Amino acid sequence: MRGVPAGLFPAAYAASGRRAVRVALAAAIGFYLFRYGLDSPVAATYALFGAVALGGLSRIPGTGRQRAASMLRVLPVCWVLVVVGTCLSVRTWSAVAGMLAVGFALAFSAVAGPRPAGVAPGLQLLYILPSFPPYDPGSLDERLLGTTTGLVLLMATEALVFREPSPTPYRERAARAALTAAHCARDLTVPPYVLKAQDRSAAEGAGRGLRSLTVPEAERPAGPGVRVRALAHTGLAVRTLLNRLAWMTAPSGAQEREVAAVLRTVADLATATAECLRAGTSPLGPCAEVSSARAALSALSAGTSDSEAAARAGFTPAALRRHAAVLEIADAALAMGAAADRAVHGRHAEVEVTPERFWYSTAPSPVLRWHRLRGHAGRRSVFFQNAVRIALALTAARLVAGLDTLPHGFWAMLATLSLTRTTLEATRHTIRLALTGTLAGALLTAATLTLVGTATDVYAVLLPLWMLLAFTVGPVRGVGWAQGLFTVLVALVFAQLAPSTWQLAEVRMLDVLIGSTIGAVFGLLAWPRGAHDEMRRAAAELLRTAAEVVVATTSSVAGGAATIVPVAAPGRRSLHHALVLAESAYAQFQSEPTTLTGAGRGYPASVDWQATLIAGHHTLWGSERLVAPPVTVLPTSAARTVDALGERMAGRMLLVSAALDPGGDTPPTPVPRIDPVHPEFDAEPVGAPRRYYAVIEWLESLAADLIRISRGASPQTAVGSGTEARFGAGGSGQHA
Repeated sequence: MRGVPAGLFPAAYAASGRRAVRVALAAAIGFYLFRYGLDSPVAATYALFGAVALGGLSRIPGTGRQRAASMLRVLPVCWVLVVVGTCLSVRTWSAVAGMLAVGFALAFSAVAGPRPAGVAPGLQLLYILPSFPPYDPGSLDERLLGTTTGLVLLMATEALVFREPSPTPYRERAARAALTAAHCARDLTVPPYVLKAQDRSAAEGAGRGLRSLTVPEAERPAGPGVRVRALAHTGLAVRTLLNRLAWMTAPSGAQEREVAAVLRTVADLATATAECLRAGTSPLGPCAEVSSARAALSALSAGTSDSEAAARAGFTPAALRRHAAVLEIADAALAMGAAADRAVHGRHAEVEVTPERFWYSTAPSPVLRWHRLRGHAGRRSVFFQNAVRIALALTAARLVAGLDTLPHGFWAMLATLSLTRTTLEATRHTIRLALTGTLAGALLTAATLTLVGTATDVYAVLLPLWMLLAFTVGPVRGVGWAQGLFTVLVALVFAQLAPSTWQLAEVRMLDVLIGSTIGAVFGLLAWPRGAHDEMRRAAAELLRTAAEVVVATTSSVAGGAATIVPVAAPGRRSLHHALVLAESAYAQFQSEPTTLTGAGRGYPASVDWQATLIAGHHTLWGSERLVAPPVTVLPTSAARTVDALGERMAGRMLLVSAALDPGGDTPPTPVPRIDPVHPEFDAEPVGAPRRYYAVIEWLESLAADLIRISRGASPQTAVGSGTEARFGAGGSGQHA
């Protein structure tokens, strides 16, 4: 803890100990105030469990002040849940119906971001507690008073006790990364026109700092609002820009004046982006300068006649490749500046963009929230699966408790809520530990109740000390310890509310057994492998959709204006939706046990799932850029090459997708290794314009993504040759 000499407590215990002090302080003050000060057992119960629900059961990310702010925002929701639970407890059938609806709604609210996901379990408990008899609407005022007092005390302890340093905000992380990009862009304008090893390492490190896995949950831009979406888009664009700058190749004798002009404006825009994120100034002017420099460089090699002029000026195919790479850098920089402007100013942003890339910037907030909910309202969404699983399990537990008039039936529902996991294997492992811990806690509870009897003053002294122990040790030692310690804790509470005997421990053991059994049953029936199966299906569907977009895009570029693909083509929308589902499955996949990913269970053991997401982002962004006006008609030889390479790349994507998710009559096969170099990538048709080389650069980056999907293809053997030499082991920098 803060102020304790380093090394006296392990870091994990120090962190959980600080949290335990906050929860125990709020719960004990509220409980003792109502139980002994105002003689209101009902309010005392709700004050204690209100603090335990949002302080112990929930896992709200952020600092203490951030958690307190989250609790303040959901306080009206807590009142509604207590009122609805009290009103529906009159009959078992109404309580069960309410549990189904409320349980699903609260669990599905995780689609709104880490904070709603973290607070949902606590809100579930606040509905479970009043949904059991006695049906006593006359005590509703005491229930609301106790709940409010417990939560207000918890907010105060979170905000004032053991204050935590605020982590670096995502906007500041993006600003620092943008300044790194500015430094790299300036270095590329002077000989030898490539980055030094240390600068390349700094660029890669800055990009990794924007990955969601390296960002505290509370700082991740994961909400549905305009500013939050734009901030996530900013991080994506900065990472893309850093990666493209890091892997710029050296020139081959061509003039560098025009390239240097673009890179200097990119550096200025990156600096302006950092200032926008920090001080709120608009990057409108630097964006216009990048657009002008980009247009001037593009005009040197756009179209057949201009290609001939460029050739006379000394621009070789190698120079045109470099121009294509620099134009992609400018495109990433423009996306970065526009996204940062929207992240700071929202709908009042000044930088104009194509509405397709920033489709959310003009949509009202309710529409954006509805779009997020609709995107996950299907059985392929892990958020939907989790909501269905937990809602059905809680509903079944409430039905069993109501039909059998189970004593302290809400303990069974609490066990169902806290022990049900997203995979059957994790649920089974958790239940085994929980039952062992509960049995040990029940034995200790029986001994304590037998020895102490009705001496409530002893229980009153032990309660806060035991809460400190339970909330400190339980989160660190695991579910077995947590259930055992909590078993004793609830006994100490109820022994002060009513005379209790050793049989209370027996009831607790029975409730946990019933609740965990229900959780195991629904863990078996409802998507027993969690995100492991869904990750495989989502990644395969993502690659299949990406293959369609690749073919449509290359056909459009090869055919010119006659076959141009609209920017809002259905394939593009399908790819965006596939990316949303794959990213949500990947987020849950990272939190689940890895024991199911072995080859013995039908999962490709050597798959780099994040690389599939990078491939999807590469496909979406590249397609948007390449089919945008102005349209350039390719020479016949160049058009044939683009068509052939597009079909070849789509075929490779389909091969990988079939390996990830084989059909019912298709035998499982290893993920195929993709040849990083193909002779057609090096083709230099006569008179080919800059647009041709832009398509080649895009397809090569997709080939690099497919290489990384299979970990069997060692990246060390690929770096330095072909595609990997240009794009590096880190991919495009798209985040997952």
